[in-house]
Amino acid sequence: MNRKLAAVAAIATVLVASACSSSGSSGDAKQATLSKDGKGKKITVWLMDDAQKGWPDVVEAAKKQFKDQTGADVDIQWQTWTNYTTKLDTALLSGNAPDALELGNTQAAKYIEAGSFVDLTGVKGQFDNSDKYLDSLAASGQTPDGSKTYAIPYYAGARVLIYRKDLFAAAGVTNPPTTLAELKDALTKVKAANASTPGFSALYLPGQNWYTAASFGAGSFGVKGIVAKSDGDKWTGTLTDPKFVEGVKVWNDLQKQFSTGGTTTDEATQDALMAKGNIAAIVGNGWELGSVADPKTGDPSLKDKLASIALPGTAAGTPTPAFLGGSDLAVPAKAANAGLGATFLQIFTNTQQQTALAKFAIPNAKNLVAAYKAAAPANKATGDAAEGQTWFIPNSPLWSGADETTLKTAFGAIAAGGDPAAELKKAEDAVLKDLNG
Repeated sequence: MNRKLAAVAAIATVLVASACSSSGSSGDAKQATLSKDGKGKKITVWLMDDAQKGWPDVVEAAKKQFKDQTGADVDIQWQTWTNYTTKLDTALLSGNAPDALELGNTQAAKYIEAGSFVDLTGVKGQFDNSDKYLDSLAASGQTPDGSKTYAIPYYAGARVLIYRKDLFAAAGVTNPPTTLAELKDALTKVKAANASTPGFSALYLPGQNWYTAASFGAGSFGVKGIVAKSDGDKWTGTLTDPKFVEGVKVWNDLQKQFSTGGTTTDEATQDALMAKGNIAAIVGNGWELGSVADPKTGDPSLKDKLASIALPGTAAGTPTPAFLGGSDLAVPAKAANAGLGATFLQIFTNTQQQTALAKFAIPNAKNLVAAYKAAAPANKATGDAAEGQTWFIPNSPLWSGADETTLKTAFGAIAAGGDPAAELKKAEDAVLKDLNG
């Protein structure tokens, strides 16, 4: 099966579901309403068990407030990420969809294109802080041109620089670097201080970790339209933009000088490798601090030796743009109680609930990130990253795992000595074939 057919096959099920519904595609999707007529009713909401484990009190508070305002009860059905897309496809196809649901922000585009969600554009202004949503998280729930909204930001995660304070201090680096120049100087000292350690990485940058490589590209190019940008019904590539290539060269220079990550691996095993003691720094999600020191999978003795900062950028106080992952919330077009589902999402994402959630995860709006950073010292790095410029994958239903593989291959080839412009041109051509057909 060729790359384009593989991408189309990935959304076939939801397209069938869409064809069976009255909503058609995103262009003529059902318009959302906010209903408080819930006396004697019960709505069903699918949420990931991250909330059940992390912030169940937030969920309970939203349920109570919803009951008080509408008279309706809420049945929270806890989900896991494993095979979730398959379960959701089946529910949308069969007509047994919940009244509201959570999904990953990288999953949203295909359902939006298929018309599987109600159009929230008309009611979004009634959601707290909707004019201050985190840019990249908000974009994932919109059409590519940003004119319509079908999913509301829920919470986010950001990649940061996680480093060994003890190794940096032993090398004479006592203050966290604030710029790329300071980072390079610090890494030079750490590398020299550990020259006798076999396979030591002052900064572990495996060649196929394309998210980190592209973040450096974004540091020079900007965050809008990373990889490709929408121009009406057509996508145009940005990987070969000279400014993007310039940023990738910065990444390539760092990985050549300071990493033993190789050219055929990505970031999947970096936490375990860091726990073994021969890596001084990685670029990873904030929760990876805990993973490195996990008693089961890492080294608990490192717990107090780890710290994190937003990945420094070219100027002090301006981090390298971070990829912003996270979750969105939506109302299925076939929901039996779509108006009540939308009202639950309005309450679940209001300032009260999001401020409470900020103790555990990055909230959905810029004006609430300060509460997240104040909740724990470890939150400052990811909060700083989220407040800075962030980026997201091309917001297309035809973006697929094959495109990520293409980018991994391209950056791996660059790390192996390939010409950045030439390798990125190959990747750009392949990705655009998928996005444009």
